[in-house]
Amino acid sequence: MRFTLKHLEYFVAAAETGSIKLASEVIRISQPSISSAISHLERELGVQLFVRHHAQGLSLTSSGKRMMREAKLLLRQAEGLYTLAGELLDDVSGPLSVGCFVTLAPMIMPELGHTFTQAHPAVKLAITEGDPRSLLEDLRRVEIDVAICYDLQVTDDVVFEPLASLPPHVLLAKDHPLACKSALYLRELADEPMILLDLPYSREYFFAMFQSEEIKPNVYSRSKNQEVVRTMVANGFGFTIANVRPRNLTALDGRELASVALAGDYKPMTIGIATLRQDRKPRILEAFEQHCRTMITDAGIPGMRMN
Repeated sequence: MRFTLKHLEYFVAAAETGSIKLASEVIRISQPSISSAISHLERELGVQLFVRHHAQGLSLTSSGKRMMREAKLLLRQAEGLYTLAGELLDDVSGPLSVGCFVTLAPMIMPELGHTFTQAHPAVKLAITEGDPRSLLEDLRRVEIDVAICYDLQVTDDVVFEPLASLPPHVLLAKDHPLACKSALYLRELADEPMILLDLPYSREYFFAMFQSEEIKPNVYSRSKNQEVVRTMVANGFGFTIANVRPRNLTALDGRELASVALAGDYKPMTIGIATLRQDRKPRILEAFEQHCRTMITDAGIPGMRMN
């Protein structure tokens, strides 16, 4: 192999910034060194990695995009050598980047992350939030090591391990006439205004329930923000359907909510951990996965009510 990890590091920096000048500023290496590293890689690998745009920086070729993913994986694995000695002593240390579905993150990640870093103080934990599509893309780009998400649109290059199920329920203002019921059927909500959590895959999941009953939902308003949806519901604008069950049944403005079971045979959302398919997982990732298996179960999930 006639290229080094430094060659790959300079290539990744240029790819991420789209500019040799910016890459030079970020990693504090001279521009000629970065240009030389990229040219060397292209000669050795026999592929063109970038399209050079005069005065407008760089853009990856299709081959460059594939090489970018593999280079980042290789650099991640190389970083693991620095913690190998600790791993041999069964120590868990180093950086770990965790992505979490945006509706789950406020409830799950604070307690999950805190208990993990308490058990492993040498871990430097970074947390990001996103929708299912962006989390899967972050995994493929090796921007995150693991994602806590639902089993929506998981592809062959990703391994998903289910941990717990969340059935759908109806959320209403506490003083709503239907809030006193122990369970509600969708047909009872057909004429009620719906406040929709409008996130990719989530909205399709909710609409599929109505389609299975041949009912058209009366969508009054939409929001990508779960707290906006909850606060609108608490203020009497309508109902919503949700799978997450925060322990606090109060909206951000202090108004109270009521949670009612949704009657019917509807597929629950399944929470799990998703990782990029790889031959060997770092010790730190294995430790975090085991922590998730302990903390996220059908018997209990951080930040959520289970009944």
